[in-house]
Amino acid sequence: MNITPLVRHFFSRRVRIIDSYAHRAEELQRAVLTRLIRQASHTLWGEQHGYADIRSYEDFANRVPTGDYEMLKHHIDRMRHGEKDILWPGRVRWYAKSSGTTNDKSKFIPVSAQGLQDLHYCGGRDSVALYLRNYPDSRLFSGKALILGGSHQPNYNSPHSLVGDLSAILNENVSPFVRLFRVPKKETALLEDFELKRDRIARETMNQDVTSISGVPSWMMSVLNRMLEITGAKTVDEVWPNLEVFFHGGVAFTPYREQYLRMIPSEKMHYMETYNASEGFFGLQTDPEDKAMTLMLDYDVFYEFIPLEEVGTEHPTLLPIWEVEAGRNYALVISTSCGLWRYQIGDTLKFTSVRPYKFIISGRTKSFINAFGEELMVDNADRGLKAACEATGAEVSEYTAAPVFMDAEGKCRHQWVVEFRRRPDDIEAFADALDNALRNINSDYDAKRYKDITLQRLEIIPAREGLFNDWLKSRGKLGGQHKVPRLSNHRDIIEQVLTML
Repeated sequence: MNITPLVRHFFSRRVRIIDSYAHRAEELQRAVLTRLIRQASHTLWGEQHGYADIRSYEDFANRVPTGDYEMLKHHIDRMRHGEKDILWPGRVRWYAKSSGTTNDKSKFIPVSAQGLQDLHYCGGRDSVALYLRNYPDSRLFSGKALILGGSHQPNYNSPHSLVGDLSAILNENVSPFVRLFRVPKKETALLEDFELKRDRIARETMNQDVTSISGVPSWMMSVLNRMLEITGAKTVDEVWPNLEVFFHGGVAFTPYREQYLRMIPSEKMHYMETYNASEGFFGLQTDPEDKAMTLMLDYDVFYEFIPLEEVGTEHPTLLPIWEVEAGRNYALVISTSCGLWRYQIGDTLKFTSVRPYKFIISGRTKSFINAFGEELMVDNADRGLKAACEATGAEVSEYTAAPVFMDAEGKCRHQWVVEFRRRPDDIEAFADALDNALRNINSDYDAKRYKDITLQRLEIIPAREGLFNDWLKSRGKLGGQHKVPRLSNHRDIIEQVLTML
């Protein structure tokens, strides 16, 4: 039975509201902030910062500090041990474990009951609403949805709270209606051993009529490859002829796009990017022809933005959505119904347009290289690799890069460890192509490369197959929402990787 037309009709009003974002951004965001402040006014945090007397965004900005996890850690610890009305009204039972991409410290992001509905699930609903609007011939609900996620973390549970990957929390609390359409079974989806999980997912789903897949591109590709190994099929659409969309997020899709196009050659296959994190669901690709995402403005999240050059300064400028400019990199700051207040999430965005507010994720505040003034962002790296692959016929599976500040010959350069799915015939030609692409994409990088005076041509070190999976596994981060750190301004990560070559 295909209920897709009924679902599309149900979501039609919601699509019109999203379309109104372009001219209602300030109105919507001020209303969100007012609602969050009112609800949290009698919490410990709200009383400490005078929420009862806040009447405007300007009052909020003057009263409430901004910071990272360390600023809220003490309050979150109290919440995890059963105290109520700390950062958000009532008791918060669920916590999403996140260690970020650059350190080992565990973060426990509160996921309140309200936030679960109005900050996380709303993104999934809107993904479907917009997809059905963009593709009126869709038969999405005639089959199953393969949703790939993480696991619970029972060793971090307390008598008063439960911990898991965000995707596991979403899976645990999802509505019975969604369960009718999703695969694999819950027990498989929550397995912690990713290699076992990958095999079981492939075997449980290969005979199902899967019409959509959702997850992180790198981990989903691993599952699909395993399914092809088991079935002997050459392409995914041989196994799932009705597959029509991949809802993807977590890492940039650019390095994986060509591999997916070969793996799923069907002309009816579509791709939709989402911006969801442990802290919330923030953006959706609303136009299939525009790779930028639209900032979701009426969820339970109030956005602020720090110009990238001010990140880490003592008194950075914080801008609400109605004051941002297109073409600039900003660090994202959020306040949400999960009790995160003026919280620096660690991601950087660049708006491609305002009114409507569309953006790309340009990197992480701790994932860039600026050792010599080159300001290389992850978005630059992904685009540069795409160009180098097109020039040499290569395919990249994973990579990480860091600066070499000065070698024995006094040379400074960027060092890239790259795991190829298809290795180029000439590594040096690939390095030249990447270097030239980065010079065309990033004027600061080009200036530092001038005549090799400040920065010499980058170095490519080919990685053995499976290197990055082994590195993630050695750190207990295989599968789920874990990602390989792309760029680092230090050599800690790349040195660990180099020992495993």
